[in-house]
Amino acid sequence: MFDPQDNVFMLPGPVKIHRRVLDAMSVPSMAHRSEHFKAVNEELRELLKYLFQTDYDVALFSGSGTAAVEASVSNLLRKGDKVLNLANGKFGERLNELSKVFADPTLLKFDWGKSMDLGALEKAMASGKYRAVTLCHNETSTGVTNPAKEIGQIVKKHGAFFILDGITSVGGIPVHPKEYGADVVIFGSQKCVGAPAGLAGICVSPEALAAMYDDTSYYLNIKKHVKKLKEGDTPWTPAIPLFLAMREALRMLKEEGIENRLEKTRQLAEATRAGVEALGLQLYPDPKIASNTLTAINYPEGIKDKEFRNMLRDRYGVIIAGAQDSIKGKVFRIGHMGMCSWTDLVATFGAIEATLSRMDYKFEKGASVAEIVKRM
Repeated sequence: MFDPQDNVFMLPGPVKIHRRVLDAMSVPSMAHRSEHFKAVNEELRELLKYLFQTDYDVALFSGSGTAAVEASVSNLLRKGDKVLNLANGKFGERLNELSKVFADPTLLKFDWGKSMDLGALEKAMASGKYRAVTLCHNETSTGVTNPAKEIGQIVKKHGAFFILDGITSVGGIPVHPKEYGADVVIFGSQKCVGAPAGLAGICVSPEALAAMYDDTSYYLNIKKHVKKLKEGDTPWTPAIPLFLAMREALRMLKEEGIENRLEKTRQLAEATRAGVEALGLQLYPDPKIASNTLTAINYPEGIKDKEFRNMLRDRYGVIIAGAQDSIKGKVFRIGHMGMCSWTDLVATFGAIEATLSRMDYKFEKGASVAEIVKRM
């Protein structure tokens, strides 16, 4: 029977939360205009800059990652402004849908799980005057990491702003805002940072901040959030327990060192892919562009999605994700970001082997776990 208090939590977000982060929320009520909370915000501002590895201004919103995406689009764009949205998965396409509310979007769509054609981007940029271009850096729906640096170079050559959705890359995959030409980079608390869901943050270039509209958003006004955080404050009542949890998660990231966190995540990803291959399974995306924060895997013939994931959860206490839209029921996804450990990965593949065996899938027993142990 599944125990929600004792499991191996391997979703590509939300991710498992360390006890220190949980404990940080278990405090008495705190006044959000107090000197105590001002100190929290001041520390958070510096920790966010460390997370983004930048000296750009930063902001933190009480809301999901989508809130920060909406803030970025709605503050930089308004009806009449043209935006080019690049997509090779669900979340890139969602950015296009969101943009329809605020601007005049064009979708440059590529096959899910495949590389983006930079030549097609160059051609699109040459044919239309776009104020901004959006990209989902790490496409969580398909397990693909897109070439943000190369895309940013093309965007900057044509004088457009570059909005980078880094919700499952910031803190798990190298992200360098200045080097990539990214004017806004977005992250979500429940992904690589390992905090609870409910906060989202951005870093923003001076050029983009100066160019933002003042009348296209109220609650998600980036200029207000940036200004207030510089003062150790927030424009509106924040989700105080989540701010405290975020501070603790970022403290832990800094203690570990971001380069060490990125390297650990890369090693876990490499071991995951080796385990997949050892079982005779196939990645959904082109392996050359496979993400380091999650892995998307095709189901072998005869294995049913719900039966497989339910058995993993209910019999072995391992939680993984299915897929969305056109690949729903055909692909499963394993997250290995944030506080994910080697022990988690070994347990996950042990349970995957046991489940596949019970479902009469033929493979060399112990092969995937052996591949992971080799890399520990």
